[in-house]
Amino acid sequence: MTSTGPDDGSRLRPLAAGRGPLSERGGHVVHTARRLGELVSGRPPGITGHQWSTAGRATLDVVVCDGGTRRPVFAVEFTTPAAAAAAQREIRMRDAVYAAVGLAVLRIQSATLRPGPHARRVAEYLIDARGYTAGMPEPGDPEAEQPVGFRDIVGRLPDGRSGHVNDLGAIARAAAVEAYVARQLVDPIVRGLHVRWTNGPVEGWAWAEVRPGRCLVERVLLWEHRFSCGVDAARLAGDLAVTAIGEHLRRIDAGEPDLVPRRDLGRDFDRLRSRRGEMAHQFDFDHLTFD
Repeated sequence: MTSTGPDDGSRLRPLAAGRGPLSERGGHVVHTARRLGELVSGRPPGITGHQWSTAGRATLDVVVCDGGTRRPVFAVEFTTPAAAAAAQREIRMRDAVYAAVGLAVLRIQSATLRPGPHARRVAEYLIDARGYTAGMPEPGDPEAEQPVGFRDIVGRLPDGRSGHVNDLGAIARAAAVEAYVARQLVDPIVRGLHVRWTNGPVEGWAWAEVRPGRCLVERVLLWEHRFSCGVDAARLAGDLAVTAIGEHLRRIDAGEPDLVPRRDLGRDFDRLRSRRGEMAHQFDFDHLTFD
């Protein structure tokens, strides 16, 4: 594949009016389901005709634009594990175009999270996090007092308790407590972990024990292409995995979701832990047990 260097973003053009935005927030407008070709002024230098014709037809699930210029600021893709495995070549072509035009993209891979029910919440969260981070002093500046990070702000949660108000999984964690009180779970706590792979994605796991020895399990992978919102991506992946757990808890009255034996989850965890040499950071979850 042709290698391309990062562009200054000048090839990104204002998004045509057409369909109205999903929402407006923090000086940005949020659009859904826009083709990559709509965002870029012609085939970028260094991109082959085949790459461009294929990538240009791809649909971006969320496109966040500057409210004044209407130019794209960043985009979000949602994909499932099966779809991602079947479309690796097309994904690489899109990634080449993103790099060539300087478009920041966050790719979310989940078996449960979908753009329809989750696009707006995720986009607005990322806008808020980026806006908060933009006003913070440079990390490591000895002259500046470092404020609390966006994800670590404590306040009142929807259930009235005090906690991290910018935890995307907070609603799901509260739902787990309610399900436990209603005797729908045997444990009220949604547990999780997250890792960052060297030269790869970040990965978040979450699980809740629904029946003795049987767990509801979700895994989310994130890829950041020139993207940052000020929240550590591995932690964000973990929060999104908890959010996915919450989707199942909302529907638990309609039927029990697919559950994973706790021993199988333990074996998966052992395989994950055995790959610590491939991780970009120290593995901080050796204390977990699945006996």
